[in-house]
Amino acid sequence: MPLLQFDLIEGRSESEIKTMLDAAHRAVLKAFKVPQRDRYQIVHENKKYQMVFEDTGLGLTRSDRLVLVRVYTSPRSSEQKQYFMAELARELESSCGIGGSDLMISFINNQQGDWSFANGSAQYLTGEL
Repeated sequence: MPLLQFDLIEGRSESEIKTMLDAAHRAVLKAFKVPQRDRYQIVHENKKYQMVFEDTGLGLTRSDRLVLVRVYTSPRSSEQKQYFMAELARELESSCGIGGSDLMISFINNQQGDWSFANGSAQYLTGEL
């Protein structure tokens, strides 16, 4: 169950954000083989001055279309992470015109027992999932 949290500079339309979220979900489905309805996404819009993303010396050029994606998930293999990163970049480029230098991805690992989907129950631990 990955939870994707997006930070972007404000100004995109509702349609642009929906397209971005749909593209990201396709990448999740392909890379992690989760069920179709295993979809958890949050978007935070920020003023331009609230997002400072340099290039760590890689020589990247960033634009106002910058997107940071944090992926909260149970541990994934290096291969799954790399596949997801490449697939997300491909999806966002083809569906949204977001170039690779405007995409930053960070994985945040947790365990399945760290999640409650509703009712204060740890569904992974109780066997409901």
